[in-house]
Amino acid sequence: MARFYLTVNPHGGTKKGSRILEQVMPIFDGAGAEVTILETEYAGHSRDLARDMDISNYDGFCCIGGDGTMHEAINGIMNRKDGLRIPIGLITGGTGNSFMHDLDCLDPVNAAKRIVTGRRRPIDILRCDADGVIYYGFNIVGWGIPTDANNLAEKLRWLGTQRYNIASIIEVIRHRQRFARIEIDGNVIGADFGFVIGCNTIHTGKGMQMAPLARLDDGLIDLIIVRKVGRIKLLRLFPKVFSGKHIGDPAVDYRQVREFTIKPEDRNTLNIDGEMLGSTPIHVKVLQKELEVLV
Repeated sequence: MARFYLTVNPHGGTKKGSRILEQVMPIFDGAGAEVTILETEYAGHSRDLARDMDISNYDGFCCIGGDGTMHEAINGIMNRKDGLRIPIGLITGGTGNSFMHDLDCLDPVNAAKRIVTGRRRPIDILRCDADGVIYYGFNIVGWGIPTDANNLAEKLRWLGTQRYNIASIIEVIRHRQRFARIEIDGNVIGADFGFVIGCNTIHTGKGMQMAPLARLDDGLIDLIIVRKVGRIKLLRLFPKVFSGKHIGDPAVDYRQVREFTIKPEDRNTLNIDGEMLGSTPIHVKVLQKELEVLV
């Protein structure tokens, strides 16, 4: 009999987690799986549970949520004192759901059906040394517009799922100065940048194909570097991100690398998997096939 932990936030204002739990439990029951439900009570609780729970006799640590919940689970597993690993299963329940976009699994019932098959898939993890503090990412590491837009989007929650796109447009119009040095394979690029984003997934935000060539397990970070150009140029570039056609634009430097460093003139907060975390300078290195997911 398969045994799974399953985290759910029953206290959210819309009770979305509880509704999804009701939808997916028949899938686990029908497969004869034993499920231990863990109710989360605060931000970061899934991380603490993944780090501290006894996982020795379990087949998966599963969560109802989005990229932020997945980020918590991964950082919990990666920081276990006993060094044990367990596959992670994500049941779609977030806002952006970039990771599940890549897996073409946006329906929570479908996600649960995949989990109970027990099929495992290795994925790369991004080790992020942010000014001496270590974080682990699986989706993106962004600096510049992705960070500022995500920060603004949190203040625009009343706009719903489109808040990421609207916030991005606002940040383009603001046209801030962002001077930095980017180090890649011993080479240094110094400029005023619009943004730099390292991707492990194709998607980010709400359906943006930021890195259309990305693969979850290829041992490479898809690095998108956009130097500062005019507002009109950036606004014209923005719609192309949803189809991935932006990578053919002369303003976009698209590379596949194993590590990179960002050293801005000023200390800046970072966007790691959609979460505002850490501070520059940052060094990012890919850990190939470091964890397994249930897909």
